[in-house]
Amino acid sequence: MLNRQQLMDAYLQACEIELQAFKPGNVSVYSAADDMTVEDFRVSVRVSSEPITNPQYSLGEKIYYAVKATREAVACNTNLGIILLCAPLLQVVAGLKKGENLRDGLRLLLENTTREDADWVFKAVTLAAPAGLGESEQHDVQKPADVTLTEAMVFAADKDRIALQYATIFKDVFDFGVLRYNRAFVLSGDCAWAALAVFTAMLAQYPDSHIERKYGERYSEWIKAEMHKLDRAMQTACEPEELLPVLYDLDKAFKAQRINPGTTADITVATVLVVLLEQLIGEGTGGL
Repeated sequence: MLNRQQLMDAYLQACEIELQAFKPGNVSVYSAADDMTVEDFRVSVRVSSEPITNPQYSLGEKIYYAVKATREAVACNTNLGIILLCAPLLQVVAGLKKGENLRDGLRLLLENTTREDADWVFKAVTLAAPAGLGESEQHDVQKPADVTLTEAMVFAADKDRIALQYATIFKDVFDFGVLRYNRAFVLSGDCAWAALAVFTAMLAQYPDSHIERKYGERYSEWIKAEMHKLDRAMQTACEPEELLPVLYDLDKAFKAQRINPGTTADITVATVLVVLLEQLIGEGTGGL
């Protein structure tokens, strides 16, 4: 079992690695956005690290109070998706016993979420007010929950890739992201480059649900084509610095159209967190 400080440190580290990755369209140490800076994201992760790891809170409470702390600190939605993805991972690891693995524990947790969890998360989403939220005839987040959190996520999974992670036990993270991260890290030895590899490869295959909520499919094929080219270039580059001009140009083009693939960035954070947590689990159990 990992202690709370280890959980907080892993969460902080995963978010920082994602900020060090030059993700076109998103905030990074290389490029801010019109309305958000790297410091906004760093403050957000610091203030949310306490509630998201509070052992006295339920899963829903962790998510709500982490969002509330963020909103009070930076007055904008920097990390709703990150919190939604990281909270269950951190909760599972806090209770893992010797010989248990992260994904099996996650499956058990997500199979046993409650309506109270859903109520807390609905309040968190309403407070964060993500772009393109809108209303729904069923399981509207602005109304009291009548299903469990996981049931609500299953309902939303066809239009939100973060919800899809709850419905599939984080399939994108475990079956795609972690493998892509580890491969890129072995070749480069660079955590930020490996995180960018996850972000790029995902966007080359899957549309970003945050972008499609805002713009429909207007930019989907263009983004996919550009990220396919970047993905191929990353796999043949000898040094990350070789691609900086390409990344600057692509970042400028995305931001000119106000394209910020936030969902993919959030899944990238969750991928890095899983890598870090599995390393800690291995160290703490003699490699089991």
